[in-house]
Order: sequence, then structure tokens, then C-alpha cells
Amino acid sequence: MNSVESKTPQNEPLVEIKNLTASYNHDIVLSGVNLTIQPNDFIGLIGPNGGGKTTLLKIILGLMKPKAGSVRVLGEAPEIGRSHIGYVPQFAIYDSDFPINVRDVVRMGRLNQKKLFKPYTDEDDAIVSERLAWMDILDLQDRALRELSGGQRQRVYIARALATEPDILLLDEPTTSVDVDAQSKIYALLREINHRGVAILLISHDLNVISSYVKTIGCLNQRLFYHSQKEVTAEMLEASYGCPVELIAHGLPHRVLAEHERRHQ
Repeated sequence: MNSVESKTPQNEPLVEIKNLTASYNHDIVLSGVNLTIQPNDFIGLIGPNGGGKTTLLKIILGLMKPKAGSVRVLGEAPEIGRSHIGYVPQFAIYDSDFPINVRDVVRMGRLNQKKLFKPYTDEDDAIVSERLAWMDILDLQDRALRELSGGQRQRVYIARALATEPDILLLDEPTTSVDVDAQSKIYALLREINHRGVAILLISHDLNVISSYVKTIGCLNQRLFYHSQKEVTAEMLEASYGCPVELIAHGLPHRVLAEHERRHQ
């Protein structure tokens, strides 16, 4: 099993969002968002804190209702279509004293309502082993989760999401509090997973890092600026961040232009 067989035709969108508006109480968080995610897409979304990135994921997962607009996941309502989605939140809470090993964590991805009280099958075990290998942690399968580094634990959580055999993987800041080497390892593995046939929507604050790995990039700050291209224009960034931003080479921080510095003095 070297790739994922998509459950939807290649010319049919996995996720289709039209004119989406979302709010908390009376505060608009997302406005007029349109986005189509196709099979084999690898989309990176950047934007400032509070720009609505996590809210967008919640709506795709059916965890939050939009104020207006429509969302379809494989042609169905998100509450139904989310069975085709693997999700890794920004922060995974675990009990460091609980004695669970890596394989058992990933195996949880095979649970669903039909299998809740049934034993794991040989097929389940084969898929778990494959996903552990995809994330390069098969050699860690017998280790306790609490013994792993932050980067290794994050790979375990991604493997668990992949064990559900998703058509699309949603990742919310998957390298938060992970060192630079571990970040590069995770992004390189995600690129390989995308090549295996899993579409990915990745949220990140670091454009310079993800731009080396994703296929297309969008900017989200209440409104979405996305053109199905990898290029991020100065206009997109200024519209998202509210200030001119100059992009520098990969691996270096963004530099704010003097005009922006003067504007905020």
C-alpha cells in the first residue's frame, strides 16, 4: 500500500466553499471566503493571529456553523463529509503519565462507530504500520509517547490522522514549538504524503518555511486572497496584514518596509 486511493473522482472537488461568512456573536471572523480544494492539492494558508484560519478548519470539519454561505465536503454537508478528513489540531493534549505507546496512539485512527467495540483486524494493523512508516517513526512504535521529543510526537499525531485513510489532511500549525530541524523533517514528509495521493490544507504563520514545500499559498485575514498559485504578491500580503511586507529568501524572516515603520511610529 504505497498510496491512498481517493474516494472521489479526480475532477471532483474535495472541499467547496462559497461566499462563506462566519462570526462569533456579532464579530465577523470570515467574510466572503471562496475556496475549492481539489484532489492532490497541497495548500498553505498564512495570515495574522485572529485572522480566521482555525475557524475555517472548524467549519470544514462541521464543528462550527457558518453565518452565511455554503460548505461541501465530497459533495456532502461537513458533518457527514468529515469522515473523509484527517485533522491535526495546533495543540494536542495528552497525559504524560498515561502508559501508551506510539503504535497504540496511531491505532486510534482506526476507530470509528462501527469498530468501537470490535477488535482490530489484520488490515487495521497493516495500515497502522504503513502510516508509521510514512512518518518515519516505525522504529519508535514500541516507545512510550511521553519519551518522545516534540517533533516526534507531532509525527505520531499526523500518522494517527492518516490512519483514518483520509482524502484530505487538515493541519493547524503542525510545527508549533518544534525546532527547525524537526520542522523541515515534518514538512518533507508531508510533501511525500501529498505525492501519495492525500490532499493537504496546512495553516502556518511562516511563509518562508512552507513555501519550499506546498504547491499553492493563500493569505487569510477575515477575507481569503488565493489564486491557486504558489506566488504571493505584495498586494495579497498588504491586504492580509494591513501593511507592506517585503519577502526575503527562504529561511529568513520577513522584513517590514520603512513605510510601514513610519506609519506605526
